[in-house]
Amino acid sequence: MKRFKFIALFVFLVLLCAPGVMACSVCGGASDAPMAKGMNWGIFSLLAVIIPMLVAIASFFVFLARKSAQFTAQSATPQSLATKNV
Repeated sequence: MKRFKFIALFVFLVLLCAPGVMACSVCGGASDAPMAKGMNWGIFSLLAVIIPMLVAIASFFVFLARKSAQFTAQSATPQSLATKNV
């Protein structure tokens, strides 16, 4: 419990010492500042990378599900065993 109080006091003092460092240009109220525009472009560029990656991963799992269903359907029919070349 003593360690928790020390850590909480340390975090409180760090946050109290530099309040101007914690605010960005959007939080400070200058939403048309160059820094805010740059941050918006940074967010959009990260989304431009993340969204295609998530779509690719989802597409891969859909591909695996379709292949699994196709394999299960082929192996369930008794005729498929007789027509296979051994």
